[in-house]
Amino acid sequence: MDTERHTTPLAMDSGESGTDESSSTPTKLDRLLVSKLLEYSGRPKIEIRLWDGDRISSSNEEPIATMWLKSRSALKRLLTQRDIGFGDGYSEGQIEVEGDLCDFLCEVYRSKNQTDLELKGLGKLYEMAPKKKAKKNTISGSKSNIHHHYDLGNDFYSLWLDREAMQYTCAYYPFDSMTLEQAQIAKMEHVCRKLMLEPGQTVVEAGCGWGGLARYMAKTHGVRVKSYNISHEQIVYATERARSEGFDDRVEYIEDDYRNIKGTYDVFVSVGMLEHVGRQNYRELGAVVDRCLTDNGRALVHSIGRNMPELMSPWIEKRIFPGAYPPTIREMMDIVEPYNFSVLDIENLRLHYAKTLRHWLERFDQNEEVIAKKFDQRFVRAWRLYLTGSIAAFLVGTLQLFQIAFTRGADNSVPMNREHLYPYVVD
Repeated sequence: MDTERHTTPLAMDSGESGTDESSSTPTKLDRLLVSKLLEYSGRPKIEIRLWDGDRISSSNEEPIATMWLKSRSALKRLLTQRDIGFGDGYSEGQIEVEGDLCDFLCEVYRSKNQTDLELKGLGKLYEMAPKKKAKKNTISGSKSNIHHHYDLGNDFYSLWLDREAMQYTCAYYPFDSMTLEQAQIAKMEHVCRKLMLEPGQTVVEAGCGWGGLARYMAKTHGVRVKSYNISHEQIVYATERARSEGFDDRVEYIEDDYRNIKGTYDVFVSVGMLEHVGRQNYRELGAVVDRCLTDNGRALVHSIGRNMPELMSPWIEKRIFPGAYPPTIREMMDIVEPYNFSVLDIENLRLHYAKTLRHWLERFDQNEEVIAKKFDQRFVRAWRLYLTGSIAAFLVGTLQLFQIAFTRGADNSVPMNREHLYPYVVD
């Protein structure tokens, strides 16, 4: 494994100048702002420890955890930049969480019930930080966004993803005792059953990751697959795996944007790509499916989503997943409705993703020393926050995981029951 220290996209821009005031005594204004922050956040069962050791809470209940602000600048960034201020402060070690980080984030997510406008007004008592717009999901913009996240190195992801297929998407746990490897295989089989794959069929995949699903489909269900992806690192890895395992005659990985898919196929599948498509491009994605799918073809889109429209966390957008957007079910219908597709199945795997993330985080933490050597400790803390925050978001319902299967509106070969998904026996 290459252990050379890499330059990462996590360079911080705190906007602070001059000397820090971590040794100074908090003022009455500092304490007032902390109290108001807790109030406007819904009075969560947490306490905030200031840089002089004083602790402030807004709940009479025992605190679940403590957020330690190590300096006045950490408080200023938290108030003026909110999510970005917390994320960057935690990554840099200027903000610590004493107690379980996931429990802390779950409590904060559950209790936040005031408008963002109130928090903005609070931050103005210090100063407002300039905002940065999300990166566009044009063809060139999408490639830049994907490079930012997925081209960090295959060796990095291999440390904590499943060892068999390198699946960086939600696993499926029909049995709670499953390992990560078993659950990822179960996810791939679950997708294949929803698509009702048959030997000899042709499949096109938009966004293939490291190619595990395509290889599984070819090996287990006897289909031929073309997979499109714009991450160079992933394409190189997937192509080599297919060649070494003897699937290169049945699986072809193409380094290109999904908008350039050519040909006609029995099946269209996209697992974990829609989050990067951009809300404004859903109709175009639907046009791609309409153009390439046969009259009796099947399609499936698997995506992180939300119950109500909301942008991705600004910190996740800026530091981890530029250009990402988790859609609602209603928004996803822009893929199917304009082209008269009929939805066959919608399933929410929210709790499966929380469990998947716990498995990833456990392996990530086990490899902390290797990751810190490859990048740095700030990168480790940022990604730990990202993984843990994602667990919390799925547990409290801030995020969902939708699988939508659909076909053409005039396809009368659709099954009349779910026996193909969940075989059952009638006494």
